[in-house]
Amino acid sequence: MPVGRVNTNKKKIINDPVYGFIKISFEGLFELIEHPYFQRLRRIKQLGLTYFVYPGATHTRFQHALGSLHLMDMAIQVLRSKGVEITLEEEEAALSAILLHDIGHGPFSHALEESIVPGIHHEALSLLFMHALNKEFKGRLDMAIQIFTGQYPKQFLHQLITGQLDMDRLDYLKRDSFFTGVTEGVIGSDRIVRMLNVVNDQLVVDHKGIYSIEKFLIARRLMYWQVYLHKAVLSSELLLLKILQRARELAGQGVELFCTPSFRHFLYRTVSRKDFFGDEKPGRHPHISETVVRNLEMFAGLDDNDIIASAKVWTDHPDRVLSTLCKKLKNRDLSRIEIRAEPFPDEYINDIRQRVRQIYSLQNEDIGYLVHADTISNYAYSSKDEQIQILYNNGELVDITAASDMLDIAVLSKTVRKYFLYYPKDALV
Repeated sequence: MPVGRVNTNKKKIINDPVYGFIKISFEGLFELIEHPYFQRLRRIKQLGLTYFVYPGATHTRFQHALGSLHLMDMAIQVLRSKGVEITLEEEEAALSAILLHDIGHGPFSHALEESIVPGIHHEALSLLFMHALNKEFKGRLDMAIQIFTGQYPKQFLHQLITGQLDMDRLDYLKRDSFFTGVTEGVIGSDRIVRMLNVVNDQLVVDHKGIYSIEKFLIARRLMYWQVYLHKAVLSSELLLLKILQRARELAGQGVELFCTPSFRHFLYRTVSRKDFFGDEKPGRHPHISETVVRNLEMFAGLDDNDIIASAKVWTDHPDRVLSTLCKKLKNRDLSRIEIRAEPFPDEYINDIRQRVRQIYSLQNEDIGYLVHADTISNYAYSSKDEQIQILYNNGELVDITAASDMLDIAVLSKTVRKYFLYYPKDALV
């Protein structure tokens, strides 16, 4: 374990392709980065299978966490320069909280949360990992956990981690834009951070930063439709989800499947929320029992390699559905996605289903692995969360919806819902 290792140089500088040099300004941060729980993030891609569409999108959650750390460090220095009191202890705690904010992500998070660890959100697991690390580091993360959960008195520190303008969001938009090459997503994260301020314990934006906020909201909307909800990205994620669902079904029937020990732990048993958290309510200090530690260690052993290696082996599995799906993943044979503003007629879906059944010689109960109808939705600005407030020189605070003379915030905050139909391309007439 890195904790017991003597290291005379724990204040590091890391070269990042997005920001340049990122400094690790506290020894405790370096120890967290060195921990195996955090190092596993090197083996989990930030955007899952998005590299099937944008080949450069192979960056990791490790890089994203460090980028968020960099922006948090910058934000704290900016706020201090504007007279906001932040102690060194609070600084290290806030940096620790943002560093660990995504530590609970598994490989291909959405597909995993839908199939292998259903009902267990990555944010809850991040908090559990933080409690486990806090126990190991003898209470060093007490304040970081309070900030992460919004229980610390200075609410603006929590907003820097989870909010409309949090450091997580500012980094992933800029980083994802950089690695995908989608220039529509480029935002002035440095400019936005330098425009941050605090009034009445709430994060606000100096009025000179309003145009950067407008650009940020537009970029977020464009990135969702052009990257995160791109039809081919959606198709690849659904394919992986169907693979995991089929593997879980076969495992439940006692069918032997190749998988790593960590993957097997979750594939061949139902690990419930209670297995991770016991009877504790979210946000409380959980009892880190041996069972909890065992499940955490198994989850920490999961990364992209476990899933992809298993799928490659399953291409030769005798189960026709599983092998077909895995061959499609291996060869990037992505299914077609049709998107409409209105639901697809039942007769149209049924026609597609019958053609797929004939082409792939499937039983009726298995067609759902290749044909799937669902919805996608997107909004850029949530009026239900804390609002983005613009601070003018006279001290007046105005919501961005009223301050902006360029954006139609009503449009940006409206949830746009679309209907899609997923099916193999060879079923297309």
